[in-house]
Amino acid sequence: MIKVPVFDSSGNPLEDVSLPEESFGGKVRKELLRDVIIMHEANHRRGTASTKTRGEVKGGGRKPWKQKHTGRARAGDIRSPIWKGGGVVFGPRPRDYSFSIHRKAKKVALQSAILSKLIDNEVVLIDKLEMDSPSTKKLATLLKSLEIREGCLIVMQEFDEVIWKSSRNIYNAKFRVAADLNAYDVVKYKKILIVKDVLENLKVEQTE
Repeated sequence: MIKVPVFDSSGNPLEDVSLPEESFGGKVRKELLRDVIIMHEANHRRGTASTKTRGEVKGGGRKPWKQKHTGRARAGDIRSPIWKGGGVVFGPRPRDYSFSIHRKAKKVALQSAILSKLIDNEVVLIDKLEMDSPSTKKLATLLKSLEIREGCLIVMQEFDEVIWKSSRNIYNAKFRVAADLNAYDVVKYKKILIVKDVLENLKVEQTE
């Protein structure tokens, strides 16, 4: 069992909740988690790096000098890769780096990511997260009272425009809806601030 403290909207501790490791997969599957993170990063690569081959370099056409009796090495084209300004041999070409992993594997990876954060005490539960109007200062004060001073991922059940606007100007903080949560974001940010009921819903969804 993993004990996680629950705080109120002012940062005061309320209670401790116990979460069984089996609710999030039972163990951290590091290899699968690695594969999903690599997939996420690969899918965001632009893949636009490109070099010109000797057939694409401007110039050339005639032989620079005759084949023999010049005292120089033989040359047939100024676009040769061994010449300055010539083509590139085996250089990068535009390509698509993206690939996909089975949907169930992504869910298991998300389980492992959440479980690893729970084991490392990097999950902060809050009873509710509500604000009357957007205020970066108020949200930053709350994070400070919760001792969240590094990267933070804020997770809520539904999109909240007020919380989103309040968090977008905080350095290294990101707002996520539970349905869009992925293993990459969970691993990327040092702390996860999540509403208590949302974590319970995630636990039920992952074990079905």
